Amino acid sequence: MKISAITLLLCAVSLTYALNPIVAKGSKFFDSVTKQQFFIKGVAYQPRSQLKNGNMDPLADPAACARDASLMKKLGMNVIRVYQVDPTLDHDACMASFADAGIYLILDIATPRYSINRRTPEYTIHLYNAYKTTVDAFAKYDHLLAFIAGNEVTNDRSCTLASAYVKATIRDIKQYVRLSKPRSIPVGYASNDDQFIRDPIKDYFNCGDEDSQADFFGINLYEWCGASSFELSGYKDRTKEFENYSKPVFLSEYGCNIITPRPFTEVAAIYGQEMSGVWSGGIVYEWTQENNLYGLVKVDDQGGIQELPDYHNLREQMAKIRPKGVDMDSYHEQRSASACPGISDNWKASSALPPTPSEGACACMIENLGCIASDNVLVAPQGMGNSTLGAQLDAMCGLMSCIDISGDAEKGEYGMFSFCSPRDKLSWLYDLQAKQIKSCHYQNYRQEVEPKRHDIGACADVAPSFEAPVDFPVASEPDRISSAESSSTSSASTSFRTNNALLVSAMLAVIATVFI
Repeated sequence: MKISAITLLLCAVSLTYALNPIVAKGSKFFDSVTKQQFFIKGVAYQPRSQLKNGNMDPLADPAACARDASLMKKLGMNVIRVYQVDPTLDHDACMASFADAGIYLILDIATPRYSINRRTPEYTIHLYNAYKTTVDAFAKYDHLLAFIAGNEVTNDRSCTLASAYVKATIRDIKQYVRLSKPRSIPVGYASNDDQFIRDPIKDYFNCGDEDSQADFFGINLYEWCGASSFELSGYKDRTKEFENYSKPVFLSEYGCNIITPRPFTEVAAIYGQEMSGVWSGGIVYEWTQENNLYGLVKVDDQGGIQELPDYHNLREQMAKIRPKGVDMDSYHEQRSASACPGISDNWKASSALPPTPSEGACACMIENLGCIASDNVLVAPQGMGNSTLGAQLDAMCGLMSCIDISGDAEKGEYGMFSFCSPRDKLSWLYDLQAKQIKSCHYQNYRQEVEPKRHDIGACADVAPSFEAPVDFPVASEPDRISSAESSSTSSASTSFRTNNALLVSAMLAVIATVFI
């Protein structure tokens, strides 16, 4: 069946109602007003084949949102997970369409451009400001359910150090929300299911003080393929592993497509007595048909929708479920946080986290220097695509100590300027060398200046700002979105799946709602 997006818009009647905010208490989610337990019935929503002007933000296309929201409601969805947005765009119309359909948003705040690099991780002012910009754009919506601060950043035992940096962003975004927003919004992490790190990573994001713990933990899980079962699929084992977890857990992606069309027989287990006491539901991958063939619906060039067999199979399964929850006021179970994993062959990240990025500390450092990087370090040498900045940093770190501008996540040691910009770090190194050789002149990359202050030790005490960044530039280039579709290792939102021979991910969403 094909449905015209234009027809849906013309016939639509806006309901325009607000949804009650969802809160986390113990290991469960609850509606903050009705106090009923909330189970996520979600679909991944990141259309890519119908890009407009290269924009990867699905929540800035009102016609598509109106078309899709009602189909998702018909399917039984109450949550979408979106992996990438442009916070500088207007999202009011799309968010109204999903609210009218009774659908909440779980939003990834890391993007391919602004994310922790799993191979060379660092947590910078630039990244912190990008995250805050996205938070500012969406925190105003009552049906913003949660933020995901990292998606499969650590995806195997070779890159566990990156988790220290992701956990630091969770700590800081939680504090930013607490200090600057009118309500609490959960901030958590979505992991893959690698056999070597599944235990330490779930414990890592649940250990330490409350402020640094993830508010929830999601797993992109693709173990149930075709007509499997709770026992055979591995779902039983995964459920056992989380039965004493102190925070909500849910399937942040599910829907193996090794066997197609997908029967979605796992839905009965996810929302039935076998799993609903431990899990808070799940998110099917994915709404639109893309190159990875996980779609529930197919969008044509005119914006019309075709419901695929997976859509109808999922709808049939969702119609059968009746998850039994508990009342928030009568729920008093308290579980202990996890013990932090020790350093081992499978886990290298220390429980000591990087500091909160402080623009004031970096500005203080620069004002103490007499030799700084000139604009020439930003210019690419002839015939080369990259600027001189990176090459100069590499060269200078071979000559001078970089301990103050770098971090060691295994030892839990971080320099007091480790979060500063690359140019600021290079200025720090230039000044160190200038003091040694009594000269600031070298290949026009350096600029001699008069220090404005002489108290470098005080810079470490400059507190970070929890105010919103001003005029932060955000690009909308067409980058990778979903974990199932990419094997890149360059960013937090890039995923690599090593899940029992299942390289897949899935998400759902269905049909159009209304707004005027």
